[in-house]
Amino acid sequence: MENLDEAFESLMKDASKAAEKIREKAVKGGFINLISHLDADGLAAAGILGKALARLDAYFRIRIRHWVDEKLINEIISEKPDLTIFTDLGSGYLDLISEGLSEHEIVILDHHQPVGEPSPSHLHVNPHQYGVDGSIALSGAGVAYLTAKAIDSANQDLAYVAVVGALGDMQDKYGQRSLGGLNEYIVKDAVETGFLEVIEKEIIFFGRETRPIHKALACTTSPFIPGLSGEEDKCLAFLASIGIKPKIGDKWRALRDLTEEEKTKLCSSLAEYLISKGVPKETLNLVGTVYTFVREEPWTPLRDGREFSVLLNATGRMEKPSLGIAICMGDRSLAFEEATKILEEYRRLITKHLGWLIENERIKELDHIYVVQGENDVEEKIIGTIASILSTNMQTDKPIIAYAIVPEEEIVKVSARTIDSLVKKGLDLSEIMREAAEKCEGRGGGHKIAAGAQIPIKQIENFIKIVDRLVAKQLGKQR
Repeated sequence: MENLDEAFESLMKDASKAAEKIREKAVKGGFINLISHLDADGLAAAGILGKALARLDAYFRIRIRHWVDEKLINEIISEKPDLTIFTDLGSGYLDLISEGLSEHEIVILDHHQPVGEPSPSHLHVNPHQYGVDGSIALSGAGVAYLTAKAIDSANQDLAYVAVVGALGDMQDKYGQRSLGGLNEYIVKDAVETGFLEVIEKEIIFFGRETRPIHKALACTTSPFIPGLSGEEDKCLAFLASIGIKPKIGDKWRALRDLTEEEKTKLCSSLAEYLISKGVPKETLNLVGTVYTFVREEPWTPLRDGREFSVLLNATGRMEKPSLGIAICMGDRSLAFEEATKILEEYRRLITKHLGWLIENERIKELDHIYVVQGENDVEEKIIGTIASILSTNMQTDKPIIAYAIVPEEEIVKVSARTIDSLVKKGLDLSEIMREAAEKCEGRGGGHKIAAGAQIPIKQIENFIKIVDRLVAKQLGKQR
């Protein structure tokens, strides 16, 4: 813990330098350009910094991007902002940013593995610089929050949004599916402000606070429950078969309304059901740590940390990121209403595409990887979510490499996912995506456990062969 404390102190020094720069530009009325990633962590980071800038009465604009490329660099050059802030984005493109924006004032608040070196004039805040694994110990929203808190201690009330970002980035890898590492400092802040209650050893299905039991089961994708996910009628029949009443009188019951005996019965019955469907026992994770935002309205998806993160992810993936950012900044009216509709559409889309991939046998096993061939049939905006769900449910000893074509840009978007046990054996998807993409005229990077790449369409077959070979090399399986 002493080393973690030291890393935290060092990181806070960098965050304080970034905060000073941001405060200076805001006070002078300079135009601040804030660019963030489109996933839940990226939107949470943008919301946190956006709220901090609004409190400074700053002149700023928020933009959401998939990645950093020459097109974005040229846009920044032409717009000439007084300061550009990258949140949950940038560390994987240090060489590109350093070369293209060396004359510009830049702050990078990120947690991805750095690629290249930042320009001496740029401020780079990243836990990896102090030996802390940003894939599990601190999210992009966490880095943004520490910087916002350094700007003004009043921003401690945004700690709970950073918790949402960490859960959205699936950083609950510690005991009982809890947040650990540097995230612990942020969880503590969120509890102190009265926004967060942490409950251990609870059922962690989405909708435990918001939905009737059968709907919560139907909406669950982690784990994906074959025959139940997306099927409300079948979920009702399942509950009846194990003797759990979904409603008492005229009132539907949520998971939180079950007795301890009923919770135990539900978990054991679901475990038996999943195993009978071929889902490995170690993937179940039906019980864990629950993060409840006690100031949010009951029966809304903002009440539970994981469900909040899915809502954000839905707005980003469905090309409505402004709704997610507005919610993180405090909107609980129109933006929230629209976002809940987007969430339902997002869930339907995932269920549809997962079913289609399985029915059409588009998941191919190679020597050292599984390839999910989304091609033109699966929308690229959800290919990362598909890869995450398959990796969690298959719990295979091979990484999942999923791809979808982005025809308007003539590229293929690749999402790679694996499990903790393979990372412990030496697998680093970030390095594999970077190296394979560079050999195929593209770019790649991310985390050891979850990474991505963008490559020209014509290179996809070559890229897959290279990835398969690199996985074998890292795991010592090369013939």
